[in-house]
Amino acid sequence: VLQAVFYGVSFLADVLRLIKKLRCAKSVISSRDLLFSVLAFPVSTFVCISFWTLYTYNRELVYPKSLDGVIPLWLNHAMHTAVLPFAVVEILAIPHQYPAKKKGLVLLGLVAFLYISWVLWIYSVTGEWVYPLFALFSPAGLAAFFAVSLGVIISFYNFGEFLNRMIWGESK
Repeated sequence: VLQAVFYGVSFLADVLRLIKKLRCAKSVISSRDLLFSVLAFPVSTFVCISFWTLYTYNRELVYPKSLDGVIPLWLNHAMHTAVLPFAVVEILAIPHQYPAKKKGLVLLGLVAFLYISWVLWIYSVTGEWVYPLFALFSPAGLAAFFAVSLGVIISFYNFGEFLNRMIWGESK
């Protein structure tokens, strides 16, 4: 969903630039850059790497075999594989304006907090974890897992900012 929203905003920015609605386009481009830098790149990188690492180790921890009959193979790859190559192509093809470091990290942390809250809410309502992996942890272990995951996502945010700067130079 995040990727679809991001590419929808990107498409809108391109259309507005083509029809010379520059004032609107600038606002949409700023939104596109914020979505990409703070969410699309770090989250897609995290999702692809963590999902396939865990899947390779023990697929039952993140994607039980029982899901094969429910979620088609192409959709699994659309959600967990294709997001990373598309993000890499995006960073190579289009320069993005990154927000101030503090703003970017606060927004990323806020989204991570909301996602963790959603995961915990689902567990509290259904008694089932979104990913079976979470059932292996004690409450302290789960908190540590989420903290380490946030640290990894922050490193992907910093890596995206670094790549953008190396490819496109310092932002204005």
